[in-house]
Amino acid sequence: MRITSLAKAAFGAALVLSLAQGALAQGGPLPYGAPITLAQAAKVMAGAEAEARKNNWNVVISIVDSGGHLVMLHRMDNVQLGSVDIATGKATTALKMRRPTKVMQDGLAAGGAGWRMLTFYPGIVLVDGGVLVVEGGKIIGAIGVSGVTSEQDGQIAKAGADAVK
Repeated sequence: MRITSLAKAAFGAALVLSLAQGALAQGGPLPYGAPITLAQAAKVMAGAEAEARKNNWNVVISIVDSGGHLVMLHRMDNVQLGSVDIATGKATTALKMRRPTKVMQDGLAAGGAGWRMLTFYPGIVLVDGGVLVVEGGKIIGAIGVSGVTSEQDGQIAKAGADAVK
């Protein structure tokens, strides 16, 4: 049992170290850019909604700008009300941490040093479904999705973020 705990702690530390090294190798984390425009947000929303509909998944899709302000929110039919706050929380978390929420989900799942993420700030959402929207190498916003499994939420969010490229 102790070996498993040590292995999890080592994996968590390695994950955090690899994230830091990856950011340094790329010249640091991506910078924030101008806020996403309404037209860009509409493209992101359309890409995400198309992915959700293709799979018959009803979700909430939330898009925030590079300053963390809500630009667009879409709640599909018959989605639990809690997903509104969760989707926006995923978008905001990805934006503030400058990385997809999946990275933090994996760090938390590894245990050990990854658990320190629970102390970051109130309202942080540490599950897949939050993705940065990037244009010209700068963060212009983020998309968050909630309503199905976290992996499916992430798939939809990625489709939305990719639509602006």
